[in-house]
Parts: sequence; C-alpha cells; structure tokens
Amino acid sequence: MAKESMKARERKRQKLVAKYAAKRAELKAAGDYEALQKLPKNASPVRLHNRCQLTGRPRGYMRQFGISRINFREMALKGLIPGIKKASW
Repeated sequence: MAKESMKARERKRQKLVAKYAAKRAELKAAGDYEALQKLPKNASPVRLHNRCQLTGRPRGYMRQFGISRINFREMALKGLIPGIKKASW
C-alpha cells in the first residue's frame, strides 16, 4: 500500500490539472509561453502519475483496468475480472 500522503498529493495534482486545463489550452493556442510559465508547476498534466485504484501502487499499472499488475493477477485468478483467465497451453 502506498502512503496516504502520496495518494493525497496525487489527488491534489489531479484537481489542479483539471482546474487549469482550459487556461493552459487557451495560453498554448495564443502562444503566450511566458504566462504559461507562471501557472503552478503541478497544473501540468505531465506531472501526473498513474496509480492503482485499490492500493495506490505507482508501478506496474495496467491502464485498461486501472489497477496494478499484482492486483490484476489476484483478481483474475479469483475470477473477479470477466473475460480474463489464466493462460494454459
């Protein structure tokens, strides 16, 4: 499990990115890069990091499911993810 402070920091960044998204697009279209530099650093979508929705794990994230590879494997083996089964040949 990730620390609660890390999860909270990531949620805070997501809110900030959403808040400034329209303004960023407007400034980029106008080519006003000086004003773009004055926006908060965490308002940039590049600073976001995908995290597992269940545990907050930052690595091994599977975009299609929104969870880490470890949780994906556990859930798949238990049959909790429809259409997924362990490969055998």
